[in-house]
Amino acid sequence: MKAYQIKIELVDSKPLIWRRVIIPADITFKRLHDTIQFAMDWWDSHLYEFEFSQEKLRITNDKEAYEAFKFYQKKFKGKTLTKHNDPHGFIARTLETVIRQPQTIKIDRYLEEYKTLTYIYDFGDDWQHQIKLEKIIAEYQFGYPTILEGEGACPPEDVGGIPGYEKFLRVWNNPKHPDHEEMHQWGESQHYRDFDIAFENDLLKTCLKIKTMK
Repeated sequence: MKAYQIKIELVDSKPLIWRRVIIPADITFKRLHDTIQFAMDWWDSHLYEFEFSQEKLRITNDKEAYEAFKFYQKKFKGKTLTKHNDPHGFIARTLETVIRQPQTIKIDRYLEEYKTLTYIYDFGDDWQHQIKLEKIIAEYQFGYPTILEGEGACPPEDVGGIPGYEKFLRVWNNPKHPDHEEMHQWGESQHYRDFDIAFENDLLKTCLKIKTMK
């Protein structure tokens, strides 16, 4: 089957946290999200989005935003927005960007056309990932993603974004810090661990194998 070799980078992480992954081409953005979550070792606990400003398109699991978009799209279809029916411009701003659900749209055209995608996980911590298309593979023998290589442990969930993670590491790596023991207890409760390619690949194979593959 056709597949893509991509590189996933956690933007602004120092040293850079990254994974190189092969994914089947015929997948949705939901499956790409799942792949990123397993490969990076996130816990899929927050909202996420892929945004294409060039097309005024947002692909997200934010159900409230999607339902608001669909409601106003249906209500004002064929109508002109004016100061009378949209005095604060809220409806116009809502309809300005098309919102799609990730399980309804495939990645192939977008990845091949734009080559680089932005994926944001957790709108509070704002973990931004850059997804780069490195290679198109004509024949891929597996019906699930495979991590080829990577570096860096995934930050703990809810650590406070890049600034919070940098503070976490300073305390985590300093046995003399007064909060060192407490930080270790919290980090372990958040499943903070070294990157283990064999473990992550086993998760990808077990959880994301295409059901129709033999």
